[in-house]
Amino acid sequence: MILILDFCSQYTQLIARCIREEKVYCEVYTANINLKLFQKLKQVKGIILSGGFSSVYSTNAIVPDPTLWALNVPILGICYGMQLIASAYGGTVMQSKIREFGLATVHLENKTCPLFKGLNDNEVLWMSHTDHIVKVPKNFHIIAQSENTNCAGISHTVKNIYGVQFHPEVKHSINGKKIIQNFIFQICHSNNSWNVKSYLCDEMVHIKNQIGSNKVVCALSGGVDSAVVSILVKKTIGKQLICIYIDHGLQRYGETERVRKIFKPIFGSNLLIINAKKMFLSKLKGVVNPEIKRKIIGNAFIKIFLDTTKKCKDVKFLLQGTIYSDIIESYYIKGLKKPIKSHHNVGGLPNKMKFKIIEPLKLLFKDEVRILGKNLGLPNEILQRQPFPGPGFAIRIIGDITEAKIKIVRKADAIVTEEITRSGLYNKIWQAFALLLSTKTVGVMGDVRTYDYTIVIRAVKSDDAMTADWVKLPYELLGKISSRIINEVKGINRVVYDISNKPPATIEWE
Repeated sequence: MILILDFCSQYTQLIARCIREEKVYCEVYTANINLKLFQKLKQVKGIILSGGFSSVYSTNAIVPDPTLWALNVPILGICYGMQLIASAYGGTVMQSKIREFGLATVHLENKTCPLFKGLNDNEVLWMSHTDHIVKVPKNFHIIAQSENTNCAGISHTVKNIYGVQFHPEVKHSINGKKIIQNFIFQICHSNNSWNVKSYLCDEMVHIKNQIGSNKVVCALSGGVDSAVVSILVKKTIGKQLICIYIDHGLQRYGETERVRKIFKPIFGSNLLIINAKKMFLSKLKGVVNPEIKRKIIGNAFIKIFLDTTKKCKDVKFLLQGTIYSDIIESYYIKGLKKPIKSHHNVGGLPNKMKFKIIEPLKLLFKDEVRILGKNLGLPNEILQRQPFPGPGFAIRIIGDITEAKIKIVRKADAIVTEEITRSGLYNKIWQAFALLLSTKTVGVMGDVRTYDYTIVIRAVKSDDAMTADWVKLPYELLGKISSRIINEVKGINRVVYDISNKPPATIEWE
């Protein structure tokens, strides 16, 4: 495997995706992890140090475990990661007079450096830095230069240690993926033998050993992740699995009926459907902070699981469909990195629980989960369904939540789904949905002044939800969606379209 240490870079997930796409296994950890406690260290073929917002010379600089430099494995530092290498080995890093953001032409010493094997002498690569190396450490030499940066890449003369100032992992870097490939194959000598099928076999053995004869309760939402993980565990332990679907009143139109139709034949009496609409709405009354919303929902889920399973004997595990992007977006480095958002199944859970958590999908990205589901025999009706957040419309209603607002956004969202499906685009884009703003705007309908809410339409394309581009939906389709929502959804007089990418925005607004 390849170990990635995250120094709070917005691009860390892209590094992981580049490696996984080459069928090489990798994992992301916080930058300051104690490497002595890292159980799989003997399996590590190489380590990548991500970029980051800090400066190596600042008092609060994020630094790795010092034992990193004594490990006999190849290391690649990217941007801040390269500056860390330089600083650790006695070089000097200072703030640049000329900052570099965006595309830059970089001259590569590709004749001798295995990192640049197969690349041109000059490549267009993505820069994003304010600091630069002014003194190269002893036993290192410069392997890349740009117009504004004399030292855009370094390598150790003996050890397999490399650093680059640019970001090869972003799609804007022409031939950037080739640099990642060279590191994992030419330098680390990794095998591209990892795949979801092998992961499935290993995980089924692990689940069986972990659970034994105990029972497991699964949080089934009806989405791709929970569906895949529930089928995986059912195939492993059979009737030891009890699935609980909680109707919190924040789901898509007709969701409870859909879950009953699809999953009741699979799980039979081991599928429990709980109506908890009043409880959730009561707890969320007046709450506007999205992080608090998520934590309230996470705690409410656990309370219902506890109450529901009191009558069930030998239930010791809670099964969740947590995936890798949930974890990466939710973790933090104390005092340095705040989570992008606390996913209700990660940051929203209480510290003390009766159950032990099992998350068989926690190291897979969404596209890998879909492949796993296909290997398990799940139909496209489930696997191709667009993602929907666990907290539901609670985080698609910006501001306080009321029954009236839920009805508005649910109906608008259903119209978006209907029209996207009719246009033939549903399976061609990652996600399309409606969200409701709390602000009201002036309008005129039937010669009468109105003062109503605004619906935002969001449509993105993505492979794994870690990055996303907004979809250029046809004007005719947008016009039809807008017209239907304003005409059919009472309380709406304006529809707008979100044209933001991730990053800098996220797919969901909260």
